[in-house]
Amino acid sequence: MKTFAQIREAMKKGMPPGEHVYDAKVGKHDIMVHKEKNKFTAYIDMEKLDIYNSLNDAKKAATDFVKMAGGK
Repeated sequence: MKTFAQIREAMKKGMPPGEHVYDAKVGKHDIMVHKEKNKFTAYIDMEKLDIYNSLNDAKKAATDFVKMAGGK
């Protein structure tokens, strides 16, 4: 049986769906924003954070989340 860690690692391979529109590094964390069906999805370290209506909202939310979580 596969462990949770093995399943999580398998999901990290490849890019999330949608058009890649933004990429940045905040501290040790990678931030990406992808455009899917006129919505912008924010990802932190390849894990989905949330869906936003604008690119700026997605970038700001992801950056703020990392800073508040202690990622500096």
